[in-house]
Amino acid sequence: MIVESLLYERLFNQAVRCHICQHRCRIEEGKWGNCRTRINKGGKLYSTIYGEVSTWRRAPIEIKPVYHYLPGSYALSLGSLGCNFLCPGCQNWDISFARVEEFSKQTEYISPDESIRLAVKNECSGISWTYNEPTLWFEYTLHGAILAKGKGLYTNYVTNGFITPEALDKIGPYLDVFRVDIKGFDKKTYSRIAHITNWRRILEVIQRAGRKWHMHVELVTNIIPLINDDPAHLKALAQWIKNELSSDTPWHITRFYPNWRMSDIPPTPLKTLETICEIALAEGLKYVYIGNVPDHQRNNTYCPKCGKTLIERKNWDRVKCLIKGGTCPECMEKIAGKFTS
Repeated sequence: MIVESLLYERLFNQAVRCHICQHRCRIEEGKWGNCRTRINKGGKLYSTIYGEVSTWRRAPIEIKPVYHYLPGSYALSLGSLGCNFLCPGCQNWDISFARVEEFSKQTEYISPDESIRLAVKNECSGISWTYNEPTLWFEYTLHGAILAKGKGLYTNYVTNGFITPEALDKIGPYLDVFRVDIKGFDKKTYSRIAHITNWRRILEVIQRAGRKWHMHVELVTNIIPLINDDPAHLKALAQWIKNELSSDTPWHITRFYPNWRMSDIPPTPLKTLETICEIALAEGLKYVYIGNVPDHQRNNTYCPKCGKTLIERKNWDRVKCLIKGGTCPECMEKIAGKFTS
C-alpha cells in the first residue's frame, strides 16, 4: 500500500528531501530514495511499504535480544522490506536488500488494526517491528504503536538507530523499547559495514530516546573478526555506554556467523567475546551478555552486587526468574529494567 510520507520537504523543480532517516535523501521526481522504499511522485514523497509484511511470528522478547524488559513475555514480531544500511553480512539480506517493485507480490498486507488483533489473538504482550529496519516503515509503525498503547501492549523497535531526531520525537510517546545495533565505535567500521560516516549521530539519537522519551534502551554489537573486534575501540564504547547512557544499560556482545557477502569470514572466536565481556564489566557496566552462543553462562542475568543468578536462560527462553519487586532476593539490590514479578 502506498501512503504519503509524514516527514519530508518540497524542494525546487518537484524534488523532495526525506526526513525519516539520517540519509535525508534528496529525491528527484520519479526517483527512489536510498532505501528503495520511498518514491517521489509528482513532487510528493510516498512510502511504498505501508502494511506490507514480509514475515511475522510470535516470538519471545529475549530473541531481539531484549533481556530487561518483561523477560519471558512474547511480542508479535513483524518485518517488511528494505534497509538504509545494507550491511554485507546481514542475516536478513533477502528482505533487507529486496527491491519493493520486484518483491511486493511476496508480501502480505496487514493493517495496523489487524496487527493489534493478531497480537491479542496470539497472546502477545507487545509488538516488535524487526527483521528489517523499522524506521523505513515509519508511518505504519507509528499508527501501530498508537493503537498498541491504547490496548495496553508494549512497543519495540529493533533498529540501527539511524532515525532522524524529528521522526524519533514523533513516535517517542508511543515507543517503549529501543533496541539498537551499534556496529562499532569508529568511522572506518561504520563506513565498511553500514556505508555511512556520520555514525556519532546514532549515539545522539540513542541518548535522546533514553533521556527525552524514557525508552528502555538495550544495545547489541555483533563482533566481526578483524573488522570491529579491536579491544581498544570496544573499551571506548563500553566507557561511552556507562558515561553517556548508564551503567545499567544492557549490552549484548554477539557472535558473528558467516553470511552473504561475508561468507569468507569465520565465526567469532568465543575467547574474543569473553575478553570483550570482561573489558565491559571492568569498565563498570552491570549487565553484559554474550549472544549467539547457546547456553553460555553470560546469557543469564546476575545481580551486579552479590552475583546471584537472577534470570537463567536457555535458547532465548527464560527458564527461571528470581527477581521480586524489581530487586535481588538475596541482597535487595535494585535490578534495572521492567519485570512482572
